[in-house]
Amino acid sequence: KVGLERRRSSRTRRGDKYSVLLPTYNERENLPLIIWLLVKYFGDSGYDFEIIVIDDGSPDGTLQVAEQLQKIYGEDRILLRPRAKKLGLGTAYIHGIQHATGNFVIIMDADLSHHPKFIPRFIEKQKEGGYDLVSGTRYRGDGGVYGWDLRRKLISRGANFLTQVLLRPGASDLTGSFRLYKKEVLERLVERCVSKGYVFQMEMIVRARQLGYSVGEVPISFVDRVYGESKLGGNEIVSFVKGLLTLFATT
Repeated sequence: KVGLERRRSSRTRRGDKYSVLLPTYNERENLPLIIWLLVKYFGDSGYDFEIIVIDDGSPDGTLQVAEQLQKIYGEDRILLRPRAKKLGLGTAYIHGIQHATGNFVIIMDADLSHHPKFIPRFIEKQKEGGYDLVSGTRYRGDGGVYGWDLRRKLISRGANFLTQVLLRPGASDLTGSFRLYKKEVLERLVERCVSKGYVFQMEMIVRARQLGYSVGEVPISFVDRVYGESKLGGNEIVSFVKGLLTLFATT
């Protein structure tokens, strides 16, 4: 136990702090569990952290649940930065970064498809190679996808294959949204990205390559959302293809 406490304190003394950005929309069932898991794994590993919840006017009462969680875990750990309506993922990150006090930023989904147990591995990977960003990958090592039907798997694999062929990005999983960034790197990338929706994550990696940033990868298990409905529909697929072609033409 003494050794564990020493490791914890030494990590904290390094001065690194991790700001987790959680954009939410109708996640009242998932939010208590994802925050509990984040607090648990950060607590076990000893890294300093904060969780920034960016709710886009969820009609299901997600913000009210977040307020209760803030009372439980404290305002120093849970920051609420809500917006009046759904304004998109890119602007949610910009909004969150403005309030982040960490020198590293972690982005992930709030629907439990990204398990916080992988975060210590992201941090270790970043420290090993001094990477500018570390991305979770479903398509290397022991990474994988669980809970998807054949249609979703085919769409994801097809999108990733097309992206690899057209853009040659130097990363194995372009459409994932579980990543760790140096804060200044994320700020610069978000400023340059113009895509919306599911293309946004892909453009972030492509722009990172353009700017010469180093990218590390950690295999992750992606699990389909536990509660609520998936937000992937026909419109998003059409938007993805359009965005991919735009990136191909302009990068």
